[in-house]
Amino acid sequence: MQQPLAGKVALITGAAHRIGAQIARTLHDNGMDLALHYRHSAAAAQTLKEELEAIRPASVTLLQADLNRTDLLPDLIHDTQLHFGRLDLLVNNASSFYPTPVASTRIEQWDELINSNLKAPFFLSQAAAPLLRESRGCIINLIDIHAERPLKDHPVYSIAKAGNAMLVKALAQELAPDVRVNGIAPGAILWPEQPIPPNQQEAILHRTALKRRGAASDIAKSLLFLFKDADYITGQIITVDGGRTLQQ
Repeated sequence: MQQPLAGKVALITGAAHRIGAQIARTLHDNGMDLALHYRHSAAAAQTLKEELEAIRPASVTLLQADLNRTDLLPDLIHDTQLHFGRLDLLVNNASSFYPTPVASTRIEQWDELINSNLKAPFFLSQAAAPLLRESRGCIINLIDIHAERPLKDHPVYSIAKAGNAMLVKALAQELAPDVRVNGIAPGAILWPEQPIPPNQQEAILHRTALKRRGAASDIAKSLLFLFKDADYITGQIITVDGGRTLQQ
């Protein structure tokens, strides 16, 4: 099998489940070695590591960290370099998501949502920048269509993702010309872990131009394009939402 990215290394935050795990599989299929970050999901991360290393031994390392601990973020970069000797791609995927109605939002909820969706991606990117400059690498952030259109009852999450969208543009300017920085804004790809009633799911898909939900592979393929084939794209956010944001 042709592996065009053999010898390159990616660090993916929140890689044990869902979109993060699919990104890991896609990059690994293309030859990349992976540092997979997780917070609590040790068993799922280990299972994914074993799955990938059954295909290519010694190609994955696991990194546990609470991204709320900003002081520990440089350790993720250091440990990746220690294990693989380089870093070519940072994927800021990890994200907290839950409702915070204005009347009942607590300070600790603000801190957690801002930390995971905005503060950690900034300081992790800061720590990764020297290695990425050496490899002329990339940063790709997972954002959300609700960075532009706030989600009802989720103001803090929407605010954090809006900041993340600006982070993409600001870092693209600050780290040029050596490091490209882009983002992906998913629409209805995977339903949240908090249950959504079927009628609400149907309403969301009805407002989507393609009338169907996307798949995690749609995000992973877009990310692969941005890393592998988009040498002249930086500071951009690709919306992968089946046309949902076309609706008024």
